Amino acid sequence: MIILGIILLVVGLLAQLPILTTIGGILIVVGLVLAVVGFAGKKIGGRSHWF
Repeated sequence: MIILGIILLVVGLLAQLPILTTIGGILIVVGLVLAVVGFAGKKIGGRSHWF
């Protein structure tokens, strides 16, 4: 999710499409939050890992 967010963010910045930049930023933030919570040992949605 983080990788997809980075790709969308870069494409959005290069193509000057604000919707892709926004979606990319949201995906990066959500991915980082899920990664931090997962590294803390908490289960999210019944799963201990999100791959």
